[in-house]
Amino acid sequence: MEQPKTGSETGKVTPVILSGGGGTRLWPMSTPDQPKQFLALTSELTMFQLTVQRVGDRTRFAAPIIVANAAHLPLVVAQLAELDIHDAILLLEPCARNTAPAIALAALAACESAAGPATPLLVMPSDHVIGAEHAFLGAAQQLLPLVEDGWLATFGISPTGPETGYGYIQMGESLSEGVHRVAQFVEKPDLARAQTMLESGEHLWNGGIFLFRADAFLRALSQFAPEMLTAAQNAMSSADRDGNHVFPNAEAFAVSPSDSIDYAVMERADRVAVVPVTMGWSDVGSWDALFDLGGLSGETSSGKNVIAIDCSDSLFKTDGIRINAVGVKNLIVVVSGGEVLIVPRGMSQDVKKIVEARKAERD
Repeated sequence: MEQPKTGSETGKVTPVILSGGGGTRLWPMSTPDQPKQFLALTSELTMFQLTVQRVGDRTRFAAPIIVANAAHLPLVVAQLAELDIHDAILLLEPCARNTAPAIALAALAACESAAGPATPLLVMPSDHVIGAEHAFLGAAQQLLPLVEDGWLATFGISPTGPETGYGYIQMGESLSEGVHRVAQFVEKPDLARAQTMLESGEHLWNGGIFLFRADAFLRALSQFAPEMLTAAQNAMSSADRDGNHVFPNAEAFAVSPSDSIDYAVMERADRVAVVPVTMGWSDVGSWDALFDLGGLSGETSSGKNVIAIDCSDSLFKTDGIRINAVGVKNLIVVVSGGEVLIVPRGMSQDVKKIVEARKAERD
């Protein structure tokens, strides 16, 4: 693929990897101390490592900017070291303020770096699976000309069914080959509306992956969420720095409104583009989603610490204690940290009820 040409000082795209989440939908393995992005669930590498590796070509991509929870610094450093990556800029959030403030920190850091204000930022969650990386990189290439002209862009996932767990993006007029203006962002629909949108052929899943120039995003933030921009600027101007580790000022960052990039900027901006892409994407938002990826079990499952005989359509995962199963169907069994999860397939979104019950016990 032809190397992207950008207006940045380095001529490269700057990856921004959002790794501040402490998701619990994959409890008991995913916990606030070690959330799912730092777990090896789909391969020998963790999802965080796979995300970093995806943009590891330094002829095309500048050193990544990683926005992470300050409490996860040892995990981030250790997992980057395993990949022999030592040039990443680590922005350590003192508190969670959702994606828009996190991206603001990254955009300000990019403006300070060798990449410069004109660098395109490829913003990605660290806990998504992308099976067809060539399609992902090709979509970024399609968007770059518009991004260079100041457009904000997003990746629309070609839907495979009437999913009610995702937001949607409606495509508008064609802007260039394969790229459309965003007509509107749509909240998570009910099943009937999702089916109607799917049949229209005009709607894509909102995958939460973005591409825009650092300065273009900051201009949009100044227009639509100036208090957020001011908080990020103050946090960065008084940040503590230790080499490539940046610790934004906690007091300054805490006053930032907490909002997603979708609500704060993308839904309000005028020049927003979307490219539809089929890239084997999953946000791995539940144990059912992980099962659907086909990486852990099928008709029967056997392996390290798992013996499953005459079992069908079940998932078994353990970090130590042996699981022995005979003749079960449509079941998810996960053992980790002294906790055992047993749930029928199709109900793993309800794991959050267990997490809430555990929290209530502690409180």
